[in-house]
Amino acid sequence: MKNFILASASPRRQEILREAGVKHTVIPSDADENISQLLPPEKYVMELALLKGAAVAKGAKKEDIVISADTVVVSDGEIMGKPEDFDDAKAMLMKLSGKWHSVLTGFCVISGADGSASVRYEETKVKFRDFSEKEALRYIRSGESMDKAGGYGIQGKGRLLVEKIDGDYFNVVGLPICALSKMLKEDFGIDIL
Repeated sequence: MKNFILASASPRRQEILREAGVKHTVIPSDADENISQLLPPEKYVMELALLKGAAVAKGAKKEDIVISADTVVVSDGEIMGKPEDFDDAKAMLMKLSGKWHSVLTGFCVISGADGSASVRYEETKVKFRDFSEKEALRYIRSGESMDKAGGYGIQGKGRLLVEKIDGDYFNVVGLPICALSKMLKEDFGIDIL
C-alpha cells in the first residue's frame, strides 16, 4: 500500500487530493525556495516543485510517494508569486485587469522506494475582465489576495474577476490533478482512479 505525502501546507492542494479520493498526510517542505526568477517560467516552477519534494523525500520510507507543487502567474513574461504586501497585490491585479495571463504549476512525484522523481508542469490561460482599482482594492480587502500567486484565488471571490479560462481549472487552484494522475500511472504504475 502506497502512502501519499503532500509536501505542501496549501489547504487548496490538500482539498484537491482529498476530493479526488487520495488519502494523504501533509508534511510542509522547508526547502530554500530562493532560486533565480531569470529561469523560463516552466523551468522555474518545475525546479521549485522538485526542491520542495526532495526536501520532504529525504525522510521518506519505501512505501511513501511524495507529491509537491509550485504555482505562479505569468504576465508579459513576468513571474508573479504571492504578493509581498497590499500595494504589491494591487499592482499585480491591475496589471492583470482586462488581459490574458498564464498560470503555471510545476508538480513533482518522488518514490520513497528508489528515489526516482518525475517533474512536469501544466499551463492554464486565464482572462480577467476589466475592473477598476476600486474593485481590486475591495477584493484585496476580502483577504484572499495575500497567499496566492498573482494576488487572486479563482476558487473564491477571485472568480468574479475571471472572464474566461483555457485549460485545467484545478491547475489554477494549485494542483493539476488530471495531469498528476497521468504522471502517477505512466511513471510509477499507480492508478488513483
